[in-house]
This record gives sequence, structure tokens and C-alpha cells, in this order.
Amino acid sequence: MTSALTENSIPKLTINNEPEIHLVGGDSTSVSPWEEDEIIIPGGEILDYSEHDAFETSITSNRNMWYKEAVFYEVYVRAFCDLKGTGHGNLTGLTSKLDYLHALGVDCVWLLPIYPSPLRDDGYDVADYCDIHPDYGNLEDFKTLVAAVHERNMKIIADMIPNHCSDAHKWFQEARKSRDSPYRDYFVWSDTKDKYKDARIIFCDTEPSNWTWDESAGQYFWHRFFATQPDLNYDNPKVQDEIIGVLKFWLDLGIDGFRVDAVPYLFERDGTSCENLPETHDFLKRMRRFVDTNYPGRILLAEACQMPEDVRKYFGDGDEFHMGFHFPVMPRIYMGIKREESTCLKEIMEKTPAIPPNCQWVTFLRNHDELTLEMVTVDERAWMWEQYAPDLRMRINMGIRRRLAPLMDNDRRKIDLAYSLLFTLPGSPIIYYGDEIGMGDNIWLNDRHGVRTPMQWDSSCNAGFSPVPIDEKGNSKIYSPIVNDDLYGFERINVEAVLKDPSSLFHCIRVMINRRRKHMAFGHGSFQWVKASTLKLACFIRAHGIDRILAVHNLSKECVRASVYLPTNEYSCVNGADNNNSDSEAAPKLTDILTESVYIVSGRGTLDLALEPYQFLWLNLGELNSMGDHSNKPVPQRRQSIAPQSGSSGSLANSRTPEPRRVIMSPIAEE
Repeated sequence: MTSALTENSIPKLTINNEPEIHLVGGDSTSVSPWEEDEIIIPGGEILDYSEHDAFETSITSNRNMWYKEAVFYEVYVRAFCDLKGTGHGNLTGLTSKLDYLHALGVDCVWLLPIYPSPLRDDGYDVADYCDIHPDYGNLEDFKTLVAAVHERNMKIIADMIPNHCSDAHKWFQEARKSRDSPYRDYFVWSDTKDKYKDARIIFCDTEPSNWTWDESAGQYFWHRFFATQPDLNYDNPKVQDEIIGVLKFWLDLGIDGFRVDAVPYLFERDGTSCENLPETHDFLKRMRRFVDTNYPGRILLAEACQMPEDVRKYFGDGDEFHMGFHFPVMPRIYMGIKREESTCLKEIMEKTPAIPPNCQWVTFLRNHDELTLEMVTVDERAWMWEQYAPDLRMRINMGIRRRLAPLMDNDRRKIDLAYSLLFTLPGSPIIYYGDEIGMGDNIWLNDRHGVRTPMQWDSSCNAGFSPVPIDEKGNSKIYSPIVNDDLYGFERINVEAVLKDPSSLFHCIRVMINRRRKHMAFGHGSFQWVKASTLKLACFIRAHGIDRILAVHNLSKECVRASVYLPTNEYSCVNGADNNNSDSEAAPKLTDILTESVYIVSGRGTLDLALEPYQFLWLNLGELNSMGDHSNKPVPQRRQSIAPQSGSSGSLANSRTPEPRRVIMSPIAEE
């Protein structure tokens, strides 16, 4: 048997037997005749869980904890969709593509910086915290986007950059004019470079020091990142008030939270690394109190590239950040697949501390930055560079600037396996735009721009990204070249093509999200590593009450025959388990919730498996029945919506509730 998500086993969105998804809101690349309130698919009828029907009652007692179950999608607005013909993606373009994200099953859209900026660091150099970069649109466009997101019962968060701003910001321009300027103390100044010597240089490839001389100011200013990004001085209460005011501005516009950039570096103290200081935690807790008191249900996500025991501090007692990135697990997914063994994953999970019940880890495979190798050893970093970035152009800082598909050799088996790990390990997963269709990268572009190329919507001119004309020399005003090589070029890899292919990566991910949404164990459950007879398997149990899933991953490129040993407490709960029963007809069974393939558990609580290369299983331990008891066929748990009810607190309360769709999904084939 196999758990591969084959063409026959993937539920299809189908119109008159033609696989297609109806995208509305400005996308003319795929228009289908079916009605908006219904998707008809051959087979048995179940609800489409990607719809998040707003009329449902949340299965979670506290609807404000929607983030624990959410699937996030990271959008670089400049790269996503240009409807205005400027060559730059914009908020209007993103709004037109929301139904595509909704069809994938996305719960929350995460926007990279959209503020006015000189764009020396792709918008992380903020020139105005309370406006929109003109390339992206204006505040009215943003309000329209937020309303459209909420109409689809989705959420939206945006990057907030509190540590530093641009040297073009009004605050810095005024501060450098005079030591008597009211903005002078908004920044950290010194007559020498001798202070804070124990602080590391983060961008060691480009910055020789954390201090830069400003001729107009007649002093050095402090910056943890680029010299064009002066750090704000959080010892000044006015700066703290300014940042709280920025949060209020965007929350009042209906945004559902923030991914807060570079949180460990807000304060400086001599004799320390200037990271993770108590004063930093004090201010971050103030931010949390402000959000919880005035905007319940909105979230703060911490970006702290540190080991999990250090990130744990940013959850506080459940009174600091709601969410925090788990950076170290990401490179170990790649290490495990390349080494074909699970030790590195097991070790990092054992080092991951428990967090407060109202908090959540956030996991990802790739994002807008490099695949960071800060959280691995020197030897592991050298090995990862050798294996995944043999060309020096693939490397940047202490990481790798490549997309997921090229990192996985464009091998669908490995890509699917990586996504299975992402969706089953603890944490809310993030998908980076374009990775769901297998987009490639361009290592010949400088800095991180190689993984920030335009989204590939179809095979037409400019990949359907922009209507900007191409001149006789083949040039256009698009902000970046579109990937156009033989393997990942837009004529081959694009949204239109993957929507029509029922075996595509997009549909595989959609199915995994659909199945994941039905089980509380993934968003709320505990984590327990499970012993196997070979290190080639990564096996663990996610459990929340009676909902328990055993995830089994073959990390090897070879077929593997192995045994998985159920913990005693799990096997004793198996309905029909009998250590003396050798009758296979009465033996306990486990069902793979992805394919409904059935696996037999032996009388000694052992699961003997023959796994294909990179095969993975999501085995349901919570609905076990004996093979002979067909009357008790497992029924998937009904996963309720995360949306608040009309009139409740939260940004969705006053949104138009979309009518539920009826979906008939094709039966899942057994092999």
C-alpha cells in the first residue's frame, strides 16, 4: 500500500469533468460556468472546509485563539499581482487574487512591508509608519483589501518594524540637524564606537560595524542592521508611545495583527550582547497589554531568530507574544531529508520547551529571506552549504538564498514530504508565495531578490503578473525579471497550469490543509516522538483529547521496511486491541486520513510498514476500530470554523458573511 497523494486520490475542483477553480475579483485567466455558491465534484458529499463557514460555532472555546489552527500565506505585494500596469504588484492586484488563496485553504494573509520606503531593504527601511508606499496603492486600497479578506472569513496581518526605521524617515532627518532637536533622542548616538562592543554584527557580509558616522549630526548612530536603518532609542518614552500609536493606527483600520520584526534588539546595555534584555520584554508586554485590552482577537507574532529555549522567553506567561517563529526546525527538515535520517529533527524537538496554552509556534519551509543557518553548528552550516548551495551565488550572510523547489531538486516526492512535515509538526504553518506551485528562483539577481521574483499566474506575456507592455528589445518596466528557465520558467510553472492538473503540488497542499483542518490535534495537540526500528523514519504523535494522529515520514530515497512501536498508552486505547489475538480480521486498524488506506497493528502494538521513498502517512489513532467491525467505519471529525459570530468582538464581526458552498468531493481511492 502507499499513501502517495495520487491523481486518483486527490479531491478535484471540477466543472463538467474539467478540473478548474473559479477565481473572481479581477482575474480573467480562469472563468468557469459554475455558480458561486456551489462546487460540484463527482463522489460523496462533504463540506468544503476551506470555506470556514461563518455561521458555524467555533470548536475552540476561545475564538480569539484562531491563530493556533491557522494556515498563513506570506505575500510580497510587489511580486504578487499588478493590475495597474506599473510593473509593481499592488494592493488592488492582491485583492483580485484572494479567491485563489481561499481555494488553497489559507486562513491568514501575511503582508511584507507596505510602508513608504527608499526600498534599500525591500521596505524594512520604513520612511513613514502610517501610510502606504505609492507603488502599492493608498490607504483606501488597503481598507478595501482588509474588507475583502474578512468577507472571505480570512485574516490579515502585516509586518511591523519597531527596531529601526529608514534614514529617510522624518524623525531621523530632524534628529541629525541638531543635538537640541526634539527627535535627537529618538535614536542612539555616541561620540565614539566604543560602546556595546559585545553586540554581534548581524549583516557581517556588508556591515563592518554597528556604528556609522553621520557628518551632519557630528556623531555615530547605532544600527543592528544596515547603515541606512538607524535603531530607535527605546529608552526614550516618546519612542515607545510612537510605536504604540502606530499599532493603533493599523488596528483601527481592521488589521488582525502584526509579525513584529527583529524583536530581540530594542534596547542596548554595555557589557551585554544587546539582545533579549529585560527592558525589551517589558516593552513587548506593554504592546501585548495594549492589543489585548483594546483589540481582543488580534495577534502579535515574534520574529526572533534564536534557539527555542530563548524564543520561549518571548511568550512570557502567555502575556507577551501570541506566536513565535521556530527557526531551528526549518533547516533540520532539510538536513533530515538530505541525510535520510531523523536524529536532527528529534533532537531539536526535544530542545523545544513547552509554551503557555494560549501561545503557538510558527513554522515554515522558506520565506522572503535566506534559509538561515544561524541556528546550526559550524560543521552543519558548511555541510548544508555544500549540499544545498554548491554555487557561491546561492549563499548569503549565514544562509542560502534559494526557493523550496530548487532546494528539493524539483522532486515532487521530497517537496510533498517537506510539506507533510510542515503541516504535522507543532506550530501554525506558513506558505511562501509561489512555493505552492513549485516556483523557482534566480540566483543571478543580487541580495535576496532571487527569491522575490514575480508570481507566475499563467503562460501569457509577463506570466500574467502585469499588463506592462514589452518593447521590441524584449524589455519591460516590471520590477524584476520573471523566471524563464527551462525547468521553472513561467510557461511551464504557473497557477493556471497547476489548477488544471489534479495531481499538481497546489492540489496536494490543498488536500493536506483540508485534512489538517479537521483535526484539533495539529493546532492544539501535544507532541510525542515515537520509536521506530530505523532512523530513516520520523514518527510522532499529535494528540488533543480523543483526537490523535500518528505521523510517519520516510526520509529516505529508498524503499524502507520498518516497524513503528506504538507507546503503551496509545495501544491500550485501541478499540479491539488484544495482545493474544492473532486474527487479522479482528486486529486493530489505522486509517491514513490522506488516502484512507488501512494499516494493521499487531497484537504487540507494532505497526509493520513497507514504505516507498519519501512516503508519509497521517494515521488516525483517535478513531480506531477492529477490521471486522464495519459498522463503525471512522468518520472524519467535523472541524468548525475559526470565525467569530456576527456581533462578537474581533475584526470579522461586521463583515459580510459569505454564503456556505456545497462541495461534493470525489471518493479517495484505496490501493
